[in-house]
Amino acid sequence: LEYHGMCETSLGEGARAVPLAGHVGFDSMPDQLVNKSVNHGFCFNILCIGETGLGKSTLMDTLFNTKFEGEPTQHNQPGVQLKSNTYELQESNVRLMLTVVNTVGFGDQINKEDSYKSIVEFIDTQFEAYLQEELKIKRTLHSYHDTRIHACLYFIAPTGHSLKSLDLVTMKKLDSKVNIIPIIAKSDAISKSELTKFKIKITSELVSNGVLIYQFPIDDETVAEINSTMNAHLPFAVVGSTEEVKIGNKMVKARQYPWGTVQVENENHCDFVKLREMLIRVNMEDLREQTHTRHYELYRRCKLEEMGFKDTDPDCKPFSLQETYEAKRNEFMGELQKKEEEMRQMFVQRVKEKEAELKEAEKELHEKFDRLKKLHQDEKKKLEDKKKSLDDELNGFKQKKTAAELLQSQALQAGGSTTLKRDKERKK
Repeated sequence: LEYHGMCETSLGEGARAVPLAGHVGFDSMPDQLVNKSVNHGFCFNILCIGETGLGKSTLMDTLFNTKFEGEPTQHNQPGVQLKSNTYELQESNVRLMLTVVNTVGFGDQINKEDSYKSIVEFIDTQFEAYLQEELKIKRTLHSYHDTRIHACLYFIAPTGHSLKSLDLVTMKKLDSKVNIIPIIAKSDAISKSELTKFKIKITSELVSNGVLIYQFPIDDETVAEINSTMNAHLPFAVVGSTEEVKIGNKMVKARQYPWGTVQVENENHCDFVKLREMLIRVNMEDLREQTHTRHYELYRRCKLEEMGFKDTDPDCKPFSLQETYEAKRNEFMGELQKKEEEMRQMFVQRVKEKEAELKEAEKELHEKFDRLKKLHQDEKKKLEDKKKSLDDELNGFKQKKTAAELLQSQALQAGGSTTLKRDKERKK
């Protein structure tokens, strides 16, 4: 099929059909593809969304007829957490790498407004990882473990009335990112008449709210009839159980109640067989293909358009990836140069502003220095005047002192001569 598509692309509609004179051997291409695929193995990833206690883990065990070992999870988280487990299964000579992703704590919170966000982020993260692998120069897609979600089993509580707002909002946010298959969990909790009305009500609400669920393909003649019939049975009402009960002469998976036994694989009791046929035995490859060609391509296109890549130019002419890269590079370099020029101008402006600030500060310093210098000179003059007045006082004091000493000496001399005279007179 890949070869045929390549030939059509390269040769176009003008290819001329010619007869073969004998057997060539390229009719073995399907066998070669089958052998190659079997040797390489397959991967399938299932996302189970539903409130706590709806039997998600039990249904997975029932679907794949095994017991997936897993640790019990706590349901006291503040938000929704996604727990992923990968298992390697072998059936005949076919290997399947199965990944089961469970939403732990979905619907447990009082405020359920943002319950879907962590699920959307998880799906986008798997798309982004695959896109980054594709964009690498040295790619290893042949050995890359594809973690993109191929099927989303949305578990609906068997209320018998209508969908909850949480269910509608979550499915609406996810319908463009993953193949949604709605199922009514624990459908043995309501009667057959209620179940029929419940299915009609769910389908009506999905259509009225514009929620696009996965439709089994009817373009392939081999499965068109069964898929068309099964599309009318959506959503599937299922019951899961790993307990085996003896019914007649054989052991069957069933759930025992005081009033009777519900057989999991009895189509009169539930739609489990229909779900297994459609999900695993008939449409598993289509789910993988839809994930790649529809949901991943939408994510890839939006991501590349956000980055500025387009297939056509403004004149609606073909525009290659290289041309887009060169245009984006030139645009980036132009913006870079513009930013550099703006930064340079800003730098020059800031330098000028800083110089002006420094000049203003220098002017203020000079003015302050002049004021201090003048103040110093005034103080110095005052001190010199005070010193001069003190010197004058000191000189006047010295003169007075000298005069006083002279008078004192004269007084002493005069007193000495008077005493002498008196002595002479006394002697006489």
